[in-house]
Amino acid sequence: MKDDNDAINSERRTFLGVAAGITAAAVAPGVILHTVAAAPRAEPVTSDVRWGLLIDTAKCVDGCSACVDACNHENGLNLQVMPAGESPQKWETQKAVWIRKIKLQDNQTGRVTTLPLMCQHCDDPPCVDVCPTGASFKRADGIVMVDRHLCIGCRYCMMACPYKARSFNHAEMHGQLTSVPRGKGCVESCNLCVHRRDFEQESTACVDACAAEGHHAIVFGDLKNPNSEISQLLNAMPSRQIREDLVLNTGVRYSGV
Repeated sequence: MKDDNDAINSERRTFLGVAAGITAAAVAPGVILHTVAAAPRAEPVTSDVRWGLLIDTAKCVDGCSACVDACNHENGLNLQVMPAGESPQKWETQKAVWIRKIKLQDNQTGRVTTLPLMCQHCDDPPCVDVCPTGASFKRADGIVMVDRHLCIGCRYCMMACPYKARSFNHAEMHGQLTSVPRGKGCVESCNLCVHRRDFEQESTACVDACAAEGHHAIVFGDLKNPNSEISQLLNAMPSRQIREDLVLNTGVRYSGV
């Protein structure tokens, strides 16, 4: 005989099943439930794969911000609002940035290289080592993330990151994206579009945008799969890690540096 809780759970499952079969449903006044075409991950994340990026700096165009713009739109960073009374100069240093374009100069030859820099998804991430709450963590598939529910905003991870790849949210969030929840007082950084990974989509926003511009400077894929495009390119061309001296075994590699 079913008790009241069983009946409630049954009703929940029925509601969710119906909601998943429609494009959009009104679940409350002014609230719309949207669904996506792909099905969510059904199996736990495993270490059978390791996601990563290969960036060909010879194809990265100086002055192009397609990857940065795409990341901002994908993750809701374009919705950031400068707090009232804040100076534009201070806001530029405080607003969240997940990818930034930088220039490196070879001191011997003077050659200047343009490249995008983001979280490098280290195999042994310093940010995870110093986090006192476990908010900074690495998934089994190699993606380094921050659990905003555990983050206390101490920013130890920001100090430990040798790539300055993390941002702290100083301001209230506006216009949240349900796929990428963010919060004031939390640290965040590139997560290789983890929401796409969990719906078994094959690319990242930065890769798609770079390809759309015709540059094809960024390749995403499984570093453990010898048949993946990224693994084959890594075998075919020389590449390196940023700050190889730290021996972090990063998931992001660069060629032409």
